[in-house]
Amino acid sequence: MQQLIQSLIQLAILVLILISLWKIFVKAGQPGWAGIIPIYNLVILVLNIIKKPAIWILIGLIPIVNILVFMELAKKFGKPGWHGVLIFLFSFIYLPYLAFSDAKYTA
Repeated sequence: MQQLIQSLIQLAILVLILISLWKIFVKAGQPGWAGIIPIYNLVILVLNIIKKPAIWILIGLIPIVNILVFMELAKKFGKPGWHGVLIFLFSFIYLPYLAFSDAKYTA
């Protein structure tokens, strides 16, 4: 029973993150479905949303170093760069905040 409850909580968090990514991509003028496809979402995030060179895709794939990508994402939504650390550490809380708050994407 405990494992079932744990699995349901994990599924709910996953669904919340996917919905949040969809909404963030839409806010940034990209198709929402692109936010939920692994690797492709990183390519769109780097090239079209945070507008960095393709080498940043590799940065996004390196654990810990990918905080740089999240810092740029936070800046694009008018938040200080250190909010990227919050995205990295607490994505299940901060991504919904970005998605459903009045944070505006700035190209």
